[in-house]
Amino acid sequence: MPRLAPDYHGHYKPPRMSYLRSCLPILALILVIAFGLSSYSLLSHFRSPAVKQQIGWQAWDVVEMSSSKSQGGVLSAEGDETQGVTNGTGFVPSIPLEKWDPLALHTTGLTEIAVKPCYFPPYLFPSYCAPKTTPELDKAKGKWVVVDRDLNLRTGLWYLNVYYRRTRRLDADLITDLRIVTEPPNDEQSAELKEGGWIKSDGDVHNGVWPTQPEKRIWYKTRRQEAWRDDWKLRERDWGSDGQTYEDFITEIDILYGDDDPFFGFERIKGGKLTPAKEGKWESVDVVFRRGNPVAPRATVPTFHADGTFKIMQIADLHYSVGTGKCRDTDKQPCVGDEDTAAWLAEALDAEQPDLVVFSGDQLNGQSTSYDTRSVLAKFAKPVIDRKIPWAAVFGNHDSEIVEDRDQHMRALQRMPYSLSRAGPKAVDGVGNYYIKLHSSDGSNMHIFTLYFLDSHAYQKKALPWRKADYDYIKASQLDWYRNVSASIKPIARPFRPDGADDLGHIWRRHSPARLRADGSSSGQTLAKPNAMMWFHIPLPEAYADADVAGFDAEALDMGVQLDGQGNSKHNSGFFYNAIKASFEVDEDKSEIKVLSHGHCHNTDRCRRIDGVWMCFDGGSSFSGYGQLGFDRRVRVYRISNYGEKIETYKRLSQGDIIDEQILVGDGAAEGWGESQ
Repeated sequence: MPRLAPDYHGHYKPPRMSYLRSCLPILALILVIAFGLSSYSLLSHFRSPAVKQQIGWQAWDVVEMSSSKSQGGVLSAEGDETQGVTNGTGFVPSIPLEKWDPLALHTTGLTEIAVKPCYFPPYLFPSYCAPKTTPELDKAKGKWVVVDRDLNLRTGLWYLNVYYRRTRRLDADLITDLRIVTEPPNDEQSAELKEGGWIKSDGDVHNGVWPTQPEKRIWYKTRRQEAWRDDWKLRERDWGSDGQTYEDFITEIDILYGDDDPFFGFERIKGGKLTPAKEGKWESVDVVFRRGNPVAPRATVPTFHADGTFKIMQIADLHYSVGTGKCRDTDKQPCVGDEDTAAWLAEALDAEQPDLVVFSGDQLNGQSTSYDTRSVLAKFAKPVIDRKIPWAAVFGNHDSEIVEDRDQHMRALQRMPYSLSRAGPKAVDGVGNYYIKLHSSDGSNMHIFTLYFLDSHAYQKKALPWRKADYDYIKASQLDWYRNVSASIKPIARPFRPDGADDLGHIWRRHSPARLRADGSSSGQTLAKPNAMMWFHIPLPEAYADADVAGFDAEALDMGVQLDGQGNSKHNSGFFYNAIKASFEVDEDKSEIKVLSHGHCHNTDRCRRIDGVWMCFDGGSSFSGYGQLGFDRRVRVYRISNYGEKIETYKRLSQGDIIDEQILVGDGAAEGWGESQ
């Protein structure tokens, strides 16, 4: 055996293996790559459990909404036509699964339901108030989601909320039906529940109700997702062999207050009232649920009729409440506020058959009686929706006297059938600043009339807590928005003449004679922007100025009554003279806006021309809003003819009479422009 050579310290050591250590990283990398390739080769032959269970989708949902354009011209903040929802489909991201949002459209099923009381608001102490769970249950069935509507609101001693789990796992059983059963069930109910495979939820829905009520439980039925293991495109297959589809699975739960129909897409739970109404104490409480992903039928923007006419009905100041509402200041006996109002409005709609209905604010009563927005919004437009009439709305001051802000309020309006309401651009003050272009029905599809809608807000901030807040006013950003939109409206040859060549179809749109030639020549026509009207709730200070006069005897252009005091804001933002009077048809001649129409003042229904612009009030339309004895409830009707050149108006009373017919603009209207007393 050879001797080892000593080092410089005189110690004997074996020779270094530096060449081997330098190769170790390379050898390790080769081994890792070899192991990875081998694993990939083996795993590629098997279906991953994560793929089968769609684990990657547990945090977020995917919703399906249509994206077809609506015919006509409800315009967005960017000036493009808004997206309708009548044809076509596309996927857009939705809410996290742990968030409750009954207005979000999705197809995520529920797996479990419970009812849990809490001494504290659940949104402040979510983990304390929620039902008990484990990480394993959360993974298998989804985390608990609180339905943020108190079952004991105005009825109980503490908070009581419904909770549910939901998941996109395709190996989870999903809920298909709900019912309420008094505890304990009788023999017949027990046999039916057992035979049907019903599951009793934890928690009494009357926990904390005072005076005490019989114990009731929510029961639910589940079903396996047998045919869906390999496909997440929910509209392409049936769930099971019996033909059930995803639309049979319950996807959302909400709470309804009052006895009226629930919000679109929801239905009441079976088994009778959860908590019946008790006169003078509380309104009824019900659990409602939604199946599948129902999309409300959307209205296309209506066009002028072939004879050049278009009719608009204005409904003002409904002041609806949760429950039936109370009649005020009326000779009608007996009278049930919201119900009788809906009945007479149905008669007026049948008699007038308008092309469009405008709700001009204070749809909600506020004043603590419309404490749940969706419960009230579900019914305020029902007579209009039942007749499939397109409608639009602006907000009034009382619409802000609720828990939800106007953004959520408008979001609900946009989810309702046949609604043309829009939130408008975010950079502009208020919610509900938008406009609608009305087109001709001939082949040219020409924009011949414009409707503007503005948010006049509610109340100004109080300088001192004990002082009464003054009404708010239209802001500078709204003034700029209107002027910019008005400036973007293209002039047309007026009066408009339909092309009369329907056989040419779309070809005619590129060669329409409705616009003047470059030299401005055309027989009897003038190049100008279309006439326009505007709606907002609280009137401008100028609405109370002296009326224009016309004729040999200088008759004041003022028809109707003003039985209220002035309802305008004390602050004048200059909207009338810096916006309305500064946006012209053509050159510096007549204003584009011919009529400003308001609600707000229930006992004022006059139409007065002020400095060339008509300022009209509807008068109260509802028995639930304040009024005056002997002053019938009414709606205002605008009849537009001659392809937008003529505007007439009158009022229809709840007794059926038609009064105060006026020609505001066009043939037969008073001459003169802006001549005041």
